[in-house]
Amino acid sequence: MTETEFGAAVRRWRNRAAPDTAGLPPGSRRRTPGLRREEVAQLAGISADYLTRLEQGRAASPSVQVVETLARALRLTSAERAHLFRLAGYLPPGSGTVPAYLTPGVRRMLDRLADVPVAVYDAAWTLITANAPYDALMGDTSGWRDNERNGVWRNFTGLPSRALHTPEEQIVFEETLVADLHLVAGRYPDDPALLRLIEDLRVASPRFAELWQRGDVEPQRGTTKVIDHPQAGRLTLDCDVLSVAGADLHLMVYTAEPGTPDADRLALALGTRSLVS
Repeated sequence: MTETEFGAAVRRWRNRAAPDTAGLPPGSRRRTPGLRREEVAQLAGISADYLTRLEQGRAASPSVQVVETLARALRLTSAERAHLFRLAGYLPPGSGTVPAYLTPGVRRMLDRLADVPVAVYDAAWTLITANAPYDALMGDTSGWRDNERNGVWRNFTGLPSRALHTPEEQIVFEETLVADLHLVAGRYPDDPALLRLIEDLRVASPRFAELWQRGDVEPQRGTTKVIDHPQAGRLTLDCDVLSVAGADLHLMVYTAEPGTPDADRLALALGTRSLVS
């Protein structure tokens, strides 16, 4: 294995990828029918310079996270994803690790829900991808890195969120998050990334450590959420959590009852309606 083989594979799959399948306009002045380096870099959350160095063999040892995000950005099949991991010098994630693979069915759902705020999380509530409406509603997620991408970490370490909770709701929300994570740890007891996340949380948050010690187990469910949006103000939305059978993924979908003030505020938050009626 050499970095050149890894870079050649990334470049080949980048040139194959159709812009419209990645939610990008095809454009009229493309040198190749595929994606530009800048577009893949943006989709993968890495710099265009780093992607260039990877493709040219001037950057060695991409991390597992980089390989995973490149596989998602390039919309690789499961076999192609496994091959990319091997070219990078890693064993492909197996049955003992939390799945982070976007199945073709999930991708099609995201494409069909292009105008609805949707985020896809793995079983441990680490963000895999979020569409543009989700970022418009909840804030830009493209700069989140490492533990910042995990919803449990963000909640217990006080990172910014537009979701509002009363003190009573916050207590229940925290309990549910930890109880759900306990279930995941039971399904994937040997996943090193999950074990590291749990240990990081126990060190960073006494509240998490207290709840983790209780050992409650409970799946997280959908509910209504109050969002404080900088342009649209406060709006109450249905937040449905859809589980993907066989893939162990969560789709978080935000919607409002049509014809209500909240629906109008959601349209404003997404930029599909002007403040002036």
